[in-house]
Amino acid sequence: MKRKPDLLWVLVILFSLGMVTTGYTQSQWSQEYQAPVSVSQQR
Repeated sequence: MKRKPDLLWVLVILFSLGMVTTGYTQSQWSQEYQAPVSVSQQR
């Protein structure tokens, strides 16, 4: 029974790392693709 809380904490940590990674990559993508979109709108 003592292993189950450890497994729960591992899952919580993995989930939070996934959320942080997803947020970081989305912010990078939005910054990277804002410039070409604004240039194409000016033309």
